[in-house]
Amino acid sequence: MSLAESAAGTNGAFNSIPVIDLSKDTTPEGRTALAHEIRDACMKVGFFYIQNHGIPQECIDDVLTAMQTYFSLPMETKMKLHHKTVANFNGYSPPFDANIDPANNDKGDFYEGFRIGWEEREARTIDEKRADNGAVAGANAWPSDDCPGFRDACLEYYHAALSVGKALFPLFALALELPETYFADMTKNSAAIMRALHYPLQDGRPDVDDKTLGLGAHTDFLQPDVQVLQVMNSEKRWINAPPIKDTLVIKLNRPISIGDQLALWTNDVFKSTVHRAINKSGKERYSIPLFFGTDHDVNIEPIPSCVSADRPVKYNPITAGDYVTKRLKDMYHKA
Repeated sequence: MSLAESAAGTNGAFNSIPVIDLSKDTTPEGRTALAHEIRDACMKVGFFYIQNHGIPQECIDDVLTAMQTYFSLPMETKMKLHHKTVANFNGYSPPFDANIDPANNDKGDFYEGFRIGWEEREARTIDEKRADNGAVAGANAWPSDDCPGFRDACLEYYHAALSVGKALFPLFALALELPETYFADMTKNSAAIMRALHYPLQDGRPDVDDKTLGLGAHTDFLQPDVQVLQVMNSEKRWINAPPIKDTLVIKLNRPISIGDQLALWTNDVFKSTVHRAINKSGKERYSIPLFFGTDHDVNIEPIPSCVSADRPVKYNPITAGDYVTKRLKDMYHKA
């Protein structure tokens, strides 16, 4: 049975988000079992948690501390690095500056963020990898004396999360019944984007109502003890995705995540599930999504096993770079 045929009988009325343990990735049998779990999660839910991802807790703690320090700075200080002053979308974005889901949100998303792209931990005058990233090519913008340690903490987490993304792609290939190395030549210089996000409290804000989303329908680290993420199942019910200690969340969604391009590759056999972030927790909330995909010049078109007479091709071919550029321009209202 082809993947397209298998998808036709998939039930998406899930009530919880599956947890997948990457420690099984030690033997061929374990990798095969992991691939089956990932395929099941991607076809039914479009989300899953991963355990034993390899990112040290100290690395996560350091970047959270750095984010809390940066986002506590005065607005005028943060706006010195406003992303609209540069060409590659990097830098700071204030609340309501971006809108991931404009069709259902006329205000913008109620969060502030700081966006970075590829950069070596040790700064290089010429970085060939960063120079060849299409619309997101170019230097990152960093606060200097205002927030010492912010760059180092962000880049340490960025490279650790990037390693997780690279480790997942062979498993995605196996899940799609492809050779394990199928994506290897397509992910040599991936234009990975990381966004440090801060969701202020929504209660008590006159400019925020019940329809205002922290982040509209979009690997993410979920801050412990703060419930904000919800995922919609096939019955149109919102299912909570609570923070689970020592896990990351992998999302298959449109705005640009590790699964964003996979939804295109698989002709939506791997689900792109609607989800939202609403901070009614009574606590400040922080999140660090890393959006990881193929190299910017790779052409994305559906894999043959994901197309059938009953499931015709849904998307025209597009390069990864053009797709990322379009999504960023749409989100930040750039012409």
